[in-house]
Amino acid sequence: MIGTWAFLALALAQTPDPKPIAAVATGGPAATGAETMLLLVDREADDEAKGSLRWAIATSNAEPGRYRIEIAAPAIVLKSALPAIKGPVSIEGQAFARSGGHNVVDGSGYLPRDLKSCPGMVPGQYGTNVRTASNPGFALIDTKGVTLRGLEIRNFCIGVLILRTANAVIVDNRIVRNIGGAGVMLSGDDGKGGSTSNTTLDNKVLRNTFLENGDGLELTRGAAFNLIADNLFDGGTDNLEPSQGIEILWGNDNTVVRNRFVRYSDGLQSNWGARNYIGANTFEGNAFGISLTGAGNMVEGNTIRGNGIGIAVRPEAKVAANRISQNSIAGNGLPILRCSAGGSCDPKLARGGIVIGPPGLEHASFVGSRGMGVVFDKAGAATICLNQDDAANCHAQPQFGLAPPRLTSVRAAAGKLAVTGALQGPPASLVTVEIFAGRAGTSEGERYLGSIQAVTDGLGDAIFAGQVEGAAADSAITATSTTAAGASSAFSKTVAVAR
Repeated sequence: MIGTWAFLALALAQTPDPKPIAAVATGGPAATGAETMLLLVDREADDEAKGSLRWAIATSNAEPGRYRIEIAAPAIVLKSALPAIKGPVSIEGQAFARSGGHNVVDGSGYLPRDLKSCPGMVPGQYGTNVRTASNPGFALIDTKGVTLRGLEIRNFCIGVLILRTANAVIVDNRIVRNIGGAGVMLSGDDGKGGSTSNTTLDNKVLRNTFLENGDGLELTRGAAFNLIADNLFDGGTDNLEPSQGIEILWGNDNTVVRNRFVRYSDGLQSNWGARNYIGANTFEGNAFGISLTGAGNMVEGNTIRGNGIGIAVRPEAKVAANRISQNSIAGNGLPILRCSAGGSCDPKLARGGIVIGPPGLEHASFVGSRGMGVVFDKAGAATICLNQDDAANCHAQPQFGLAPPRLTSVRAAAGKLAVTGALQGPPASLVTVEIFAGRAGTSEGERYLGSIQAVTDGLGDAIFAGQVEGAAADSAITATSTTAAGASSAFSKTVAVAR
């Protein structure tokens, strides 16, 4: 029986105009040779001659949807910016489907590795943490249906700019050392700094490696209903501004699943995004694993280990509820001082698994860089409220000040744990208590054991009792509370298992 890859090789050899590599390799619908024509990029030189990347993009742009582009040249060092791409079109590196390698598109021929070469849209600003669309490698602007696959995109300010664009697929690429904006930027910017809510939709960023980009990826200014899955976001060891693996800024209803985030100021930073789902990811070695503001976001089923703070829920002007559920959180509280527009360089900062209320870069008490190309006036920054009569620009404690539950007893019985405790929450309301087990001497929640529900009285008080999965005799048991509105607390104090 002929193997899958042998069959693909035979088909490529026998078909004058082969099916798109990505469609064949992923098992998806493939256009026939009659439907699309191949533009082969086999020139390394950056010119407009036939066989160059610049020629292929210009040819495809003249009749979008007629062509597909395959890059055979091992490495193309650009001398100037490429034209924006008009979809639908697929641009694919041949090396990935054939050997697992990547064809390189490199911006170092005209962009020095200097943050000042990446200006923002506000005069005088530059670098990663500014509003920008400058110097992208591939620009997808006001279009749809563009696929980039099997490429190494390196040494630009933004590796791939997806601006007011839908149905793009960025898959199986290496996104390396794009220093000024992000490895991939998905933005609905209206050109004036505002958001568009119906433009940057239904894009997919899948199975890419992001290495030493300022921000790995951004979902900004109305980017919504996008899928970010199975990527590695690594801030690396030689990063000019290691800010966020992913920044969500006014981005809503996005799904971020099964990614790994390491060595950033914030693995993922949500700034006022709503209803984003952050699940089944791994966060390790970041100042903050997740830095969270916004409303209705769900952080569920993640593995969060070895960070300064596992999940930091920051104060903001409008208090909102965000759900933190069934995560594995252990070994955090490390003195990681990384603070490029995220994290913190405050050695006195409270650290741990879930910390409610640490300052973010919008607060006067934040210790760190607001951005290397940003002048930050702390005099106009917000303060964190302690009392209702604080100053008008104060930000109150997040999660509506929900306190952790108090465990009163945890007993082993017939392979289960019988748990009792008390809590305070909203009056006359359902509250869910999640129970976790950790190693002796720890105070986080390494393994989720189950949940117990309670109903508060008119004063917001409740007692609870129930059974969850069993745990080892020397385990430390902790709990969190989550209200019916979806606000979650920090971890409770630990209780040992009684026999």
